[in-house]
Order: sequence, then structure tokens, then C-alpha cells
Amino acid sequence: MKLVELTETIVKKLVTDPESVSVKEFESNEEDTILIEIMVPSNEMSKIIGKNGNIINSIRTIVQASSYLKDNKKVKINVDSY
Repeated sequence: MKLVELTETIVKKLVTDPESVSVKEFESNEEDTILIEIMVPSNEMSKIIGKNGNIINSIRTIVQASSYLKDNKKVKINVDSY
């Protein structure tokens, strides 16, 4: 499973409206780094970030671990709302 697909699958399970979620991969200025951007409606933001950032940190840990198994690249995940 690709890292973007993994991230998207996790995030869509957390929100009320899965169709409103957008997850994309972007070029990173850093070598051996993958940048993943998660876009969710502002009312869904707290479901992705969680109290004290616990949920997004867990998502980052899972995706980073998957990256080490597959590509051995560093993953950065940003969350934004619209």
C-alpha cells in the first residue's frame, strides 16, 4: 500500500464525511523526504489532530513505520482545513 493511500484510509475512518477528505503527496525540498498534505473541513480538524495532537502523531508514527519498511524515507504530514 502506498503511503498516501494508507494515510487517506486512516483519516477517512476518523471523519464524519469521508468524501470531504483530500490527501496528496507533494515534492519536498529535503532529500529522501515525502511530504503528505491532509485537507479536511474545519469542523473535522479536531478529529484528525486529537487532544494535544495525539491522533495526528499516531498517524505520523504508523505512516513513518510503513515508510521504513518500504522506502526508508522520512515522512512529513501536514494537516490543513478549508
